[in-house]
Amino acid sequence: MAYTIVADVCEGIADCIPVCPVECIHWAEGKTNTKDTKYTYIDDSTCIDCGACLSVCPIEGAILDEWKPELQKP
Repeated sequence: MAYTIVADVCEGIADCIPVCPVECIHWAEGKTNTKDTKYTYIDDSTCIDCGACLSVCPIEGAILDEWKPELQKP
């Protein structure tokens, strides 16, 4: 099971990227969400469910501790 970054909640702060030990968080290149903000997404095939991203994200509800891939696309 992987974590999920909710695309339409993410504000593109990207504190999650440098703390990921397996580098599974990436920018959705060339895309913006409903807030017109760049956002990140989690590659579920690489995520090890460590929770580092969730612990540093300042935006409540932007990262879920369950895998819901439909929420990673705005």
